[in-house]
Amino acid sequence: MRPLGAVELGGTKTLVAIGNDLDDLREHARIPTTDPVTTLDAVVEVLSDAEVSAVGVASFGPIEMRASNRWSGHITNTPKPGWSFTPVVATLAERLEVPVAFDTDVNGAALGEGEWGAARGLGTFAYITVGTGIGGGLVVAGKPLHGAPHPEIGHVAVQRHPEDDHPGSCPFHRDCLEGMSAGPALEARFARAGAELEEADAARALEFVAHYLGQGLRNLVYSIAPERIIVGGGVSKLAGFYESVRSSLQRSLAGYPGDDSHHAPDFVVAPGLGDLSGLAGALVLARSQTR
Repeated sequence: MRPLGAVELGGTKTLVAIGNDLDDLREHARIPTTDPVTTLDAVVEVLSDAEVSAVGVASFGPIEMRASNRWSGHITNTPKPGWSFTPVVATLAERLEVPVAFDTDVNGAALGEGEWGAARGLGTFAYITVGTGIGGGLVVAGKPLHGAPHPEIGHVAVQRHPEDDHPGSCPFHRDCLEGMSAGPALEARFARAGAELEEADAARALEFVAHYLGQGLRNLVYSIAPERIIVGGGVSKLAGFYESVRSSLQRSLAGYPGDDSHHAPDFVVAPGLGDLSGLAGALVLARSQTR
């Protein structure tokens, strides 16, 4: 059986793995995400050598997945320089001569967690990443949620923390969820982010991040009624992150609708697959092309 190719196309690095199941999925290459031509050429070289039968790509976005849209299979108006309107699917499909499945990096991670990780056996759940940006992969009734073109949970509006004077780091909305609690917002406030923060700064950063994320997760509770919310990304590595976010969510829900599941310690959790969620999801996408 020819193997499948899994590609996690990230804003900083691109991971390529080969395999047919999670047990034999092996990272084959770690490629800096530079310009589209150089990066995709390197991906093609790795996958050509492996003689894969199909490829799944979990990509940074925004992307277009609607077959009826002229930009179908493209990364669209991304803030990453040089990558706007890159034809990812056409490039890989034509060069490799195999079918290519394409979805967002967070939908990919959600699919991986649903197949093998913290959402296994669940029908409706969310995967949120909090890192350089904030993105959300939403699975409803067993299928990733797509629309026009896909959800952007990182850009929902949030109410400011009363002691936070940061204007917001989002180039589009300034003080949306991403603009107030992703890595660049922490760096703007404290000149560093994540595990590099000094102890006092880390405590303050966590206070702000939890305040905003609690509101963002409330939006998910009220809009898609998830059975579980998985939160990953570099900012989630702050000490005490999950406890603080769970508490903030409870304050934001304010007792409504009063479902006990929202209070459970396994309602907001870390990824079960760790850093492998995205590649695992890309493998699920590749599998979809072989049925």
